[in-house]
Amino acid sequence: MTAKWIETLTGSLEQKKHYKQDKARIDALPEPYVTAAKAMHRYFLYYGGITDGDTFTTMFGDLADLWERAAIDGTPVRDIVGDDPVEFAETFAQAYLGKRWIDKERARLTKAIGDAERGDRS
Repeated sequence: MTAKWIETLTGSLEQKKHYKQDKARIDALPEPYVTAAKAMHRYFLYYGGITDGDTFTTMFGDLADLWERAAIDGTPVRDIVGDDPVEFAETFAQAYLGKRWIDKERARLTKAIGDAERGDRS
């Protein structure tokens, strides 16, 4: 009962557990993979705008998987991200079709333009 009440306020405890596990996996990576993974994680927090915890947790787990595999195989960082790390990160994030904070504003803009066309000022 108490756990449900806490989750109502703070979000899923299971998601937080998975996030912390994946964060620990990234923190355990050798250089240069840990630096690259942390940089991408930070970028996702700003760029992604994902508000759905399940989607973000999945994406972050996949990010940890990607860099763990690269470290095991000894794949150079540039072979993963290519010449444009921003393009790579944004393409990676777009693969996770979760609810994003901007979705609400997109709907609001679309409604406002439709209302303007009809002369509705509500």
